[in-house]
Amino acid sequence: MEELHSEIQKADPEPAPKIIGLTGGIGSGKTTVARFIEEFGFPVYYSDDRAKAIVNESEDLKTKIKALLGNEAYDENSMYDRKFVAEKVFSNKELLHELNEIIHPAVKVDFEEWLKKQTKYLVFKETALLFELRLNRQCYKSLLVTAEDNIRAKRVMDRDGKTYREVEAVMEKQMPEKDKIKLADCIIYNNTNLDDLKEQTEQIIFSIE
Repeated sequence: MEELHSEIQKADPEPAPKIIGLTGGIGSGKTTVARFIEEFGFPVYYSDDRAKAIVNESEDLKTKIKALLGNEAYDENSMYDRKFVAEKVFSNKELLHELNEIIHPAVKVDFEEWLKKQTKYLVFKETALLFELRLNRQCYKSLLVTAEDNIRAKRVMDRDGKTYREVEAVMEKQMPEKDKIKLADCIIYNNTNLDDLKEQTEQIIFSIE
């Protein structure tokens, strides 16, 4: 009987967590929704934050990035110079693509290591480029946080002290909201207040089967 019980256990492993891709354009409130998700007890992997950390942690990445963009990509303290890099790739799609080809595989490996440690039936992978990089294809469902363009722009202007033209320039570089809405499995409209945003978040995540 012990051998039979052992075979049953082997044949019925713990199901892998379902990965929900969480995304949203600048000023959408994606990070706020991610915090709500954590409050409801679900883990969130912050791809954008991890990418910022990994470029400083990995000597291999540092070497590759310097080869692509020059030694100025890192400052005198050997820390990633985000301002320099952003200015370098902002108007150069090919260079941005090459940089992403260096960073994103490293983030993928980091996420897979994180995923192995998770025990909840749902986990959330936050990334700004979910649809642009087709990462939604690797997820069980995609969750988009969106808002009207003028609301998003005002939020960023208030938050970062940017002009409307500066925000507009960033928004123009991102996939249009209407295209993201077509691709998303679940949508949260963040046009009103935090209470409504939290309520929408709760309803959606607990309706995912």
